[in-house]
Amino acid sequence: MNPIQVGLLGIGTVGGGTYKVLTRNQAEIRRRAGRGIEITMVADLDTARARALVGDQVEVVADARAVIANPAIDIVVELIGGYGIAKALVMEAIAAGKHVVTANKALLAVHGTEIFAAARAKGVMVAFEAAVAGGIPIIKALREGLTANRIEWIAGIINGTTNFILSEMRDKGLDFGVVLKEAQRLGYAEADPTFDIEGVDAAHKATIMSAIAFGIPVQFDKAHVEGITKLQAADIRYAEQLGYRIKLLGITRRQPTGIELRVHPTLVPAKRLIANVEGAMNAVVVHGDAVGTTLYYGKGAGAEPTASAVVADLVDITRLHTADPDHRVPHLAFQPDELADTPILPIDQVVTSFYLRLQVADQTGVLARITTILAEHDISIDAVLQRESAEGEKQTDLIILTHDTVEGRMRQALALMQALPTVLAPIVNIRKEELN
Repeated sequence: MNPIQVGLLGIGTVGGGTYKVLTRNQAEIRRRAGRGIEITMVADLDTARARALVGDQVEVVADARAVIANPAIDIVVELIGGYGIAKALVMEAIAAGKHVVTANKALLAVHGTEIFAAARAKGVMVAFEAAVAGGIPIIKALREGLTANRIEWIAGIINGTTNFILSEMRDKGLDFGVVLKEAQRLGYAEADPTFDIEGVDAAHKATIMSAIAFGIPVQFDKAHVEGITKLQAADIRYAEQLGYRIKLLGITRRQPTGIELRVHPTLVPAKRLIANVEGAMNAVVVHGDAVGTTLYYGKGAGAEPTASAVVADLVDITRLHTADPDHRVPHLAFQPDELADTPILPIDQVVTSFYLRLQVADQTGVLARITTILAEHDISIDAVLQRESAEGEKQTDLIILTHDTVEGRMRQALALMQALPTVLAPIVNIRKEELN
């Protein structure tokens, strides 16, 4: 049987890794897929660099549309990224009857519903294992391995840049800005790290996992997104003293009234496995009713880890290339006409517990007034820690852990506490998840 022919759009870090892995493991892959898989055409604006990577046996062009127009190409791999030209090329590839493999989480989180509908209408597949958590096969686990389960919640460290920064802040006691510069110097953070440090990248990935877990359309615009730019070394230190570590988590959870979809810094008990994921590594915890809690850990980025996922998608498509489209695994795990319209809950309706740090005047009655405000909003206290403030002798840091409460109620209480003359700085509030 003739090999499946693949056209690669973009041969940067991941594209180069994909070509290398596919070439190196060609014999093993053929044994698994039932036929060969060959990259026969590459499109990249830097044609000289592309030719240096793939040699003379692969056709190299500057125009991506030439790949899509080639009738011999069976699968188009989109590794350009972003929302703009990448979307146009993916839609054109689908219209031309090509299967698509993409690592583009931003594109799928924002336009996935439209892309999957177009692919279904054309009878082609869109595979995207590499879009979430790099080399960790979390999409396949959610879509196939856990298909017997009613999934209750997912919590993931799904951005290596922010996890590296938080690990360094904890290990070295440094503030965010200092560690960010070091992360950029070492290549863990981009020159413009906004998507990473503001939580947008993690929110793209959480949106995709949420859709697969709960059978809902992708709805990135409804996700609550916070980054790590405001975190201070003091809070990481205090969290550690209380038995917690701070991680940027993507969380999605089923509730009776809707689905939670949120990304933000989170206190996690230090005894949890996910709390001990350090450096640029990723980890995703999934809780299903039948299987209980499962953990998926590994490299979330990099040339060959991400290429591992891209090539796995190529093998899946090769195996199902001639299958009846109705008998393939649905893009979002659930049959397209069975997707639910369950709402994404506004953050004010989310129930969680909190870490609060108040810089207060060292006076009698301050704690009593603060605890009264919390009690008036039905917010119960789990623990209180008082430490001398670095700002001076007449000030103190008051750290409070609360039990679960509705976020909207906490915001009302925070506004009243902030207005107290004895509260001397903006109150730090970080959500806390036990992940039982």
